Amino acid sequence: MKKLENKVAVITGASKGIGAGIAKHLAAAGASVVVNYASAKAGAEKVVAEITAKGGKAIAVQGNVSNEADVTRLFEETKKTFGAVDILVNNAGVYKFGAIEEINAADFHTQFDTNVLGLLLTTQGAVKNFNANGGSIINIGSVVSSIAPVASSIYTATKGAVDAITHVLAKELGGKKIRVNSINPGMIETEGTHAAGFIGSDFEAEMARTTPLGRIGQPDDIADVAVFLASEDSRWLTGETLLAGGGIR
Repeated sequence: MKKLENKVAVITGASKGIGAGIAKHLAAAGASVVVNYASAKAGAEKVVAEITAKGGKAIAVQGNVSNEADVTRLFEETKKTFGAVDILVNNAGVYKFGAIEEINAADFHTQFDTNVLGLLLTTQGAVKNFNANGGSIINIGSVVSSIAPVASSIYTATKGAVDAITHVLAKELGGKKIRVNSINPGMIETEGTHAAGFIGSDFEAEMARTTPLGRIGQPDDIADVAVFLASEDSRWLTGETLLAGGGIR
C-alpha cells in the first residue's frame, strides 16, 4: 500500500514549480490531488494530465487564495469530487525583490495578500474540511527568513510571518490531530526563477557557492520532503520549520 493511499491533498499554486512537483509526488504516493491555480489554467491542466496518465487521481481548481469566495469554492469542489481533506500544502506565493527606496504599498499588499492572508484563508478552509482523524498542513516558507538577503524586506517579512503562523497553528490545532509544519526551501530552479532572471545569474552562482551541497535545488528536492510531512512517517512532528536548502543558513 502506498504511503498516501486514500488521502486527499489540496496544493495551492500547483500549476508549476515547487507546487507542481509536490502535486505529482503526492499523487505518486497514492493521494487524490487537487491542483489549485490562480491564472495558469494550461499549466494546471498539464499537471493533472501527467498525474492521470500515470494512474493517479487529480483535478484542477481555479481560485485566488486571498479571495474568501474562491477559497470556499476550492474546498467545495474538493469535497464534491474526493470528499474530506487530509493534506493541505500552502504553496501559493509571490515575490518581488527591491531596495528599501523602491518599496511601495502595492508591492507590500500583493505579497502579503498571497503569502500570508492566502495561507490563513486556505488553512481556515482546510480545518473546516478535515475529518475526525485530523491531517497535515504543510506551509512553504523560505530560507530567506533565516538568511535575510538584501533587497528582500517585504518578501522576507512574509516568510517570517509563515514561520510564526506555523508555530502558532501547531499549538492551536494539535488538539484536533492536525499537524502544521513548514518547508523552507533555498533557491529552487523553477519557471519563476528563470523568468525572474535568477538562473544563470551571478546571484545563482553565489547561492550555489554558499550552499554546502554545492548547487541550487530542484522541485523534486522539496517534493520528497512534502511527502514525508504528509505521511505517517512524520506523525510526531508539528510546529517544525525544516530548512531544505542544501545546508544554507
